[in-house]
Amino acid sequence: MAKEWELSEVPFVSVLRVSELPPGSTAEVSVAEHHYVLCNLNGEIHALDGVCPCSEGPLSQGVLQGNLLVCPWHGRRYDCRTGVHHFDPEVRVAKFPVLIQNGDILIDVNPMC
Repeated sequence: MAKEWELSEVPFVSVLRVSELPPGSTAEVSVAEHHYVLCNLNGEIHALDGVCPCSEGPLSQGVLQGNLLVCPWHGRRYDCRTGVHHFDPEVRVAKFPVLIQNGDILIDVNPMC
């Protein structure tokens, strides 16, 4: 179940505790009705747009296969570190800056790319 949060004046918004996102897992979070997917790749937390640009599928319901986030609808794969599609570098999912502070995962809701 996604957590609902209000968008604040501060660019970084706390969305989840690190302890709630074990290595190799994903989680859906929402900020101001926008969905994001968090990925824990070997202890590194990455944040991407939660909607697949190819099929509009819910990336947050996808699984990690190594560093690739797999869309549950059509199997599209994106590098969770960059947001780039596995086969077509022209296709990408927006990536968002992540900050870890006092055990909380914060994301900047302004995309990096």
